[in-house]
Amino acid sequence: MERKTLARPALMHVIRLGFVLVSMSLGASISAGYGHSWPGGSLWGAFFAAIFVGLELGLRDLTFRRFSHATVGLLVGLTGAWLISSIGFFRTKGLEEYQEARSTFELIIYMGLGFLGMMLGLRANREEFSLMIPYVRFRQDGIRDQPSVIGLDVLLDGRLPKICAIGFLGGTFHVPREVIEELQELLDSGVEVQAERGRRGLDCLEQMRQSHRTELVVQEPIGPAEQTGEMKLVTLARGLAARILTTDANLQRTARLQGVVALNLEELSAALRPLLKVGDEVSITLIKEGKDPDQAVGYLPDGTMIVVNDGRKRMGTSQDVVVIGFTKTNAGRLVFAELKDSLRAKAFEVPRA
Repeated sequence: MERKTLARPALMHVIRLGFVLVSMSLGASISAGYGHSWPGGSLWGAFFAAIFVGLELGLRDLTFRRFSHATVGLLVGLTGAWLISSIGFFRTKGLEEYQEARSTFELIIYMGLGFLGMMLGLRANREEFSLMIPYVRFRQDGIRDQPSVIGLDVLLDGRLPKICAIGFLGGTFHVPREVIEELQELLDSGVEVQAERGRRGLDCLEQMRQSHRTELVVQEPIGPAEQTGEMKLVTLARGLAARILTTDANLQRTARLQGVVALNLEELSAALRPLLKVGDEVSITLIKEGKDPDQAVGYLPDGTMIVVNDGRKRMGTSQDVVVIGFTKTNAGRLVFAELKDSLRAKAFEVPRA
């Protein structure tokens, strides 16, 4: 994620005004030093300040990190231009009279390579800068901003953009081009269910591309053609020193056996579920019948199923229930509850003699 430090607007305006006033004062001083009238110098100072204030306003979305990338790219381009101009072609005997052509040639080379270097630096991400310093990789800002590799399963799941939007994950996300092609195939399959899944995956990529918290990088195919998609993700993550985001437990195990960090969004979802205890009160909507007579079933927002005794007559309504027990199933933990009103009524029942 590109971190942005937002200064107060009032402070920014004060700094801009101060810069204009200082520029006008310097312009007046310089003009007076040359024997000219100081109002004219103040106007030139104001004009100079207005140019740079306009540039600052036009580049308000340019972060310091991007600026440093552009600076490094510019230095690389100028270094390349210096090497080319130092070849000494125009210093060859008999070509001394072409000094003007040599100067023009060097100016073109410096401007052209400087521009190309700056633009390539702006396009580069943090991991690519490690190529300039072999065997050295820049330290990540935090585990949240480490580079991540995403596959088809995460995009079809659809939750990743929301997780990034609230700040739990960020940084650079690498997606193989093959995954995008698979999503396009699903969209063009003609089967409504498959087309909807492909559309959801492409929407996820578009949301991440537009977000200022994430940077999306499309990777060209890597590894042997006969290699499975899961192994290609693992190979890509190992080469980038990145982690894998997945919803597939088998891919998670395979990645960890290969020494690659793998985060499972299903595990994150399970970890965020509230830990219910016997006696806790929750409010749910009873939406369908249970297996036993008089039972009804409702769901918590995280998908936890709650079986409510004596709730069948109140199906379709929202009820306050009290947790009375749990049981483990293949699908997870099943919660049993009683209607709060029923428990209150039972508490006031007078036992028969």
